[in-house]
Amino acid sequence: MRPEVRISDQLTEDAARLIADAAEAGSHIALTGGSTPKAAYARAAELGVDWSRCELWFGDERCVEPDHEHSNFKMARDSLLSKIEPRAVHRMQGELGPEDGALSYERELNGVFGDDAVPALELILLGLGPDGHCASLFPGNPELGIRDRWVAGVEQPGMAPLVARITLTLPVLDAGKRVVFIVSGEEKAGAVVRAFGSNRQTPDVPASLLQPSGELVLLCDAAAASGL
Repeated sequence: MRPEVRISDQLTEDAARLIADAAEAGSHIALTGGSTPKAAYARAAELGVDWSRCELWFGDERCVEPDHEHSNFKMARDSLLSKIEPRAVHRMQGELGPEDGALSYERELNGVFGDDAVPALELILLGLGPDGHCASLFPGNPELGIRDRWVAGVEQPGMAPLVARITLTLPVLDAGKRVVFIVSGEEKAGAVVRAFGSNRQTPDVPASLLQPSGELVLLCDAAAASGL
């Protein structure tokens, strides 16, 4: 599925406002890791919107303690969560390990969304790795084939840091009402082409496998879009 491409010359500002608007609407939002989202989170915290009705989730996490430098939660806490008051923050407990952490997070999703349907978050934010991975769904890994679980443990990630992960699965990503890839830099241009330059789907480029029932958006700068 080819996304709506939005090329921005103020990516941090546009991503921040997208997040803030979703928060003010009382959305369930899945956060992602990475330096570009980090800047957007910091800016979103400054916009003065009402966060009190939104609930924040995570698309993936490294299996480390929550105060570890590799923790997505720590990054989000430092840049955003410590500055706002959302209705709830649903942290992936990476310190439990990949399998127990995944089971715990799936129970948390089921507790909020019910266990009779795929959880449907209003906004899912994703980055794009240079290898085409998204969340912690890596090229050729078995987690790409999971259809009966909402959260999976990843024992062998495809790139550094080489620690086990927890990730939302493709069915949850596809159930998102709005799925937004936030991508910047010329070093990501090749991955953008492989993921979104055609309708070809391949497990070698996990982002190409997404088929959201809602809106799919690529929000990027000109450098990242240079190959399209």
